[in-house]
Amino acid sequence: MVTFLPFSGYRPNMRVGETIEDRVSPPYDVISDEQLKNLQAKPNNITNLTLAPDPDKHYTVARKTLDRMIADGSLKQDTPSFYLYEQNFTDQKRTYHRRGFVGILKTEDYSSGNIIPHEETFSKVKEDRLNLLRDMEAHLESIFGIFEGFTPALNKQIDAAARLVYRYTDPQGVEHRYSRIADVDICSQIIEALKSQKMLIADGHHRYETALNYAKENPGCEAKQYVLATLVAADDKGLVIWPTHRLVDAGDIGEKSAILKLGKSLKMTEVSEEQLEQELKNHMLGLIFKSGKCFVADLVEKSDNIMMGLDTYVTQEVILKGIYKNDEGKSMVSYDAELPSVKAAMAAKKHDLAVVLNPPSIKTIWNLAAVGKRMPKKTTFFFPKIWSGWVIYKMN
Repeated sequence: MVTFLPFSGYRPNMRVGETIEDRVSPPYDVISDEQLKNLQAKPNNITNLTLAPDPDKHYTVARKTLDRMIADGSLKQDTPSFYLYEQNFTDQKRTYHRRGFVGILKTEDYSSGNIIPHEETFSKVKEDRLNLLRDMEAHLESIFGIFEGFTPALNKQIDAAARLVYRYTDPQGVEHRYSRIADVDICSQIIEALKSQKMLIADGHHRYETALNYAKENPGCEAKQYVLATLVAADDKGLVIWPTHRLVDAGDIGEKSAILKLGKSLKMTEVSEEQLEQELKNHMLGLIFKSGKCFVADLVEKSDNIMMGLDTYVTQEVILKGIYKNDEGKSMVSYDAELPSVKAAMAAKKHDLAVVLNPPSIKTIWNLAAVGKRMPKKTTFFFPKIWSGWVIYKMN
């Protein structure tokens, strides 16, 4: 059973000279330093709350900013509502439409079987986000979940009840449309439809686990048991997933030595850089070395371990740990979801190795999650990201 409810959200009430562009942003963990500087120059932008520059990692200044925004009318509160969040975008020359439903999701332990994770998380990130929740007493950004879906009849009723409140096209060309659903009967139908379903966390594992820890710190407060969530149906044609490639700084491990060692576990076929992207579709993973050598690769031997069918797991266990002796204490691996920038970094000889991966399918994610398997960190990159600042869930 998933408990997913409407809520009395606080959302942007534009002041003179403002547009919705001044208020919203990509999620906190994908914003560059330059982009953050530009966003925080706008006094009511959500990043002044989510990434307040407090050296002690607490958010007391951000809390005062939130309180000020409510007091001066920069944020207005709705009556209990769900929201419809639509994104129109292009990827690989194809046009997509993705449809998400925004509400508050009751947190619960993964052991209950209703909320299903698919990736591992970083403990340091969760510590920072927990400080944010403690100081702000508000969920400022949404997690991204996948659920089984609604009936065509209910979807039609939702579309009829939704009232557009914001529309914005971002610098990547993604059109964001945010609509409010306040009809009491439609809201009740959405609540009931979700009760019999499970939810897979697509993006926002850190935020969900932080929200769960925060809920456990506040057992007597019902409002603090929930997290802001955007749910997308599993059969939505707009569920586009990019792989997250690995960039490796090898330290004192030489390229020739690495290739020889990799050849014991991987069947490697040398290809040109121009061939790599096309050939990759028929192989587990690709390798680009600092010298410019490129390979496609597969496991030499099949394994009974279901996880060894996953390219990110093979990368983690066979390449990073097996050859480069990487562990959590070393910062030898960085991540990039965009292949052109990976190629550019390797052409500039910024790293010793790039491991190039295929996009995982929704089916693979569901199947592994259903048997309790978690993918390595940063296995998936759902495109486009769920932007922040459209609505805030204030818990006190």
